[in-house]
Parts: sequence; structure tokens; C-alpha cells
Amino acid sequence: MQFEILSDIGKKRVVNEDGAAVFTLPDGIILAIIADGMGGHRGGDFASRTAIKVIGEEFMKLENLEDKQEIVWLEWLKETIYYVNRSLFNYANDNEDFKGMGTTLDTVLIHGDTCLISHIGDSRIYSINEDEIRQVTTDHSYVNVLIDSGEITEEEAAVHPRRNWIMKALGSERTIDPDFFSLDLKEEKYLLICTDGLSNKVDSATMKNIILSAVSLREKTETLVNLANEMGGEDNISVILLKPSVEEVSME
Repeated sequence: MQFEILSDIGKKRVVNEDGAAVFTLPDGIILAIIADGMGGHRGGDFASRTAIKVIGEEFMKLENLEDKQEIVWLEWLKETIYYVNRSLFNYANDNEDFKGMGTTLDTVLIHGDTCLISHIGDSRIYSINEDEIRQVTTDHSYVNVLIDSGEITEEEAAVHPRRNWIMKALGSERTIDPDFFSLDLKEEKYLLICTDGLSNKVDSATMKNIILSAVSLREKTETLVNLANEMGGEDNISVILLKPSVEEVSME
């Protein structure tokens, strides 16, 4: 498994409220996480980074387990997310400066050829192969509800005044109901996890062309972020690009 991570503040923000990380156990099990915080500079940054830190720490505690086959990964992921949600919600209730904070959360847990995904908010996960780029996740956003009901088109959603409203965020409510998906990695060439700082600026066809281009994994990641900045860079931009096969060696 090859991967690259890049998080950029963008051109207009003074704080990067995004967070991105990849954790790897000695036996090759991987957990990739992206989070996009909200609730003001202080709260958003705290929410996203705390979510990644705590989930990553819980994952790394599994390092010394002799038989991880006994772990039901979906249940582990659910319970860990529920725990972080309660922790953030309670912290916000106890600290006035952090009231209203929350964060999107997308995780990709890779165990052999199996990929388990969790999703909250409007960050996105895409799968890419030679034939297509497919958005695996569905945005938990106000405009997506309007699209699904037929009230507006995708083109209208792109310029809607409430396009940044999300309907679900980690830590903003006492309980949370994430979406879960599974993928067979034998069918996929790349996985892209990104915040809306990328997906709001770069269309999926352009993403596919960049990701399938004949350059290193690092260059692909940098090109995606640089293009989002060239298109305005109003938001923080975070990208994790994973390549399940070992054909390509990542370049620093």
C-alpha cells in the first residue's frame, strides 16, 4: 500500500481547521482519516484534530494484539466513533468557547483486500480505476437533500447560498449515525479522501485525469491541491491518496 497526505491552509483562511493522517500497524493494517472542523477557528481546529488523535490512538492500541482476526472491525470502528462523538459533545457543553463545534469525519480502514469506510459530513471518498471515478460517500449536506428531493439541480447546488450547510457532524449532537461502506480493493486502482476544499473546486473528471497521470503519487497529490488553490483556494484543502497496488513507489 502506497499513500500520500497533504493538507494546505488555502489562500483565504488564517487557520487550517482540516486534519489528515494515516496510521499503520506492523502487520500492514492501515487506517486513513480526514476531518474538516467547524465552529470557529478554535473549535473547528480542536474538533478535527482531537477526532484524528483519539481514533488514531485507539487504533494503535491494537498493535500488540496477537490475533487481530478476532476483531470485528465494523464494531470496533462504530464504538470508537461513538466514543469520540460523546467526548467532543461533552467537552463543548462544558466549555463555552467550544459550543457548536463539530467536524466531518471520513475513515478508511484497510485489512488485506478489504476496505471498510465510515463517513460523516461533506468530506468525500472516491474510488478510481481506469474506467471511472466513483464517489463512494454521499454528502450529508443541505443542498444534497434538495438535490435528492428534486428541488434543485447539481449545477444550482454549486452556487446555492447554503451550499456549505452540513446536516451531520461529529461532536455536534449527543449521538451520531455514520454511513458505513465496504469495498473490494482488487477492483480499485486508487482511493482518494478529501475535504470540500478540493471537491468544491476540482471536478471529478479532472481529479481522475490527474490521479491516472504518469507521475509520482506525491506529484498527483500536490497537483490536486495546487489546482484547488488556483481555482480560488477559499477553504482549507486536505487530500489523502492511496494506491493499493505496489507498482508505483511514492517519491518525497
